[in-house]
Amino acid sequence: MVTHSYATSRKPKILFVVTSHDTKGNTGEKTGYYLGEVSHPWEVLTAAGYEIDFVSPQGGNPPVDGFDLNDPVNKKFWEDKYYHNKITHSLKPSQIKPEEYKAIFYAGGHGAMWDLPLDSSIAKIASKIYEANGVVAAVCHGPAGLTNIKLSTGEYLIKGKKVNGFSNEEEELVKLSNVVPFLLEDRLKAIGGIYEKSEPWQSHVTIDGRLITGQNPQSAKAVGTAIVKALGK
Repeated sequence: MVTHSYATSRKPKILFVVTSHDTKGNTGEKTGYYLGEVSHPWEVLTAAGYEIDFVSPQGGNPPVDGFDLNDPVNKKFWEDKYYHNKITHSLKPSQIKPEEYKAIFYAGGHGAMWDLPLDSSIAKIASKIYEANGVVAAVCHGPAGLTNIKLSTGEYLIKGKKVNGFSNEEEELVKLSNVVPFLLEDRLKAIGGIYEKSEPWQSHVTIDGRLITGQNPQSAKAVGTAIVKALGK
């Protein structure tokens, strides 16, 4: 009998979702995914033995915001040739097989507020991962992508669950309350999420079973750590 070891030697995979949207409303200011909200969880998860794939609504090279290479983790990620190639050639939703992933993680950046809530293809991928006993996670504005995920019951994924994301107060502090298409805190509450938060810019991670959410960029690494813990159970 011939046994094939390649299946067991392959690393378990996690899918990172990043925005394809590059402008803050009609301000003319550029946005995209927030680099630190990708790099910090990436560092934690790859160190724990996971392979990361990237998907965006349009595929290809997604716009990047918060491009600070003085952050050593950002620099490490950006200069990693293998992963730099992966994120600049992000997959389209149609290329994703949900059964290949243990978890899905939505990175933030203001761009996420415009396209991720409207992307039904990525929402269906997330629903399938969750219903296959996988983890759904998001940070900062990434939870905007959770607002259109419905389970096979027809209920919103976050309904009745503790959830977290960029607060109204934080949006006010960055002076974009009147620019974003909706306030994330309000939307999460409106569809039945039990929203919790800390003071602005404090790391805050909320865990409700296999749903993990972080409030702001300061929470990104801790979300990665929480994903590792949840998958280890």
